[in-house]
Amino acid sequence: MVPIAILAGGQATRLGPIAARLPKSLVDIAGEPFIAHQLRLLQRQQIKQAVLCVGHLGEAIRGFVGDGRDFGIEVLYSFDGERLLGTGGALRRALPLLGDEFMVLYGDTYLDIEYAVVLEAFSSSGAVALMTVLRNEDRWDTSNVVFDGAHILRYDKRTHTRDMHYIDYGLGVLKRDVFAQRACNEIFDLSDIYGRLATEGKLAGYEVTQRFYEIGTPAGLAATETFLRQRSQTSCN
Repeated sequence: MVPIAILAGGQATRLGPIAARLPKSLVDIAGEPFIAHQLRLLQRQQIKQAVLCVGHLGEAIRGFVGDGRDFGIEVLYSFDGERLLGTGGALRRALPLLGDEFMVLYGDTYLDIEYAVVLEAFSSSGAVALMTVLRNEDRWDTSNVVFDGAHILRYDKRTHTRDMHYIDYGLGVLKRDVFAQRACNEIFDLSDIYGRLATEGKLAGYEVTQRFYEIGTPAGLAATETFLRQRSQTSCN
């Protein structure tokens, strides 16, 4: 299994006072910091190594997670430095730790799917990158993807069009080559990479059917709390 990058450097502005002095990864969900749930999920998916891309209060995350041995997964760290680099810039900076291809996951999402199947779909596609998508119809958030069943035809987080029935699910697979034209410490978003690749016909897609859970908003946090508590109760019965 390839390594996975977890983008955990955001400032959590939409959570307000909940995360004023605490990174989203350490917000308490169902009795423990969210990152603990994420890492145990990845361990169950047979992922051996995670690279945490951190910036805002990143030392606090490292203080809790350490080297990952408590969660059965090796954890490495890539710090943005003096300024936040954006999701794309953070990945570009972390490339020396990630190898030729890797998965990427947003630090505020809980995606309980088969990661090996996604990786297999990427390998079979022959593309330089793959985005998982969910048929959303603006249900969980604003849809932002045009998907033809195999490829992402358009991805735009800023401009919504009526033919966007899908949403970026939050798990991707990338080859390091897609960052070849980007400088280390350059500030940019992963969405810029995805958007360009979609326009060039180089972004594969894989449709999932399970809804995603996220803690980026108070409503999302509450839904995730409920889901993880119910899951915990079910696993104990």
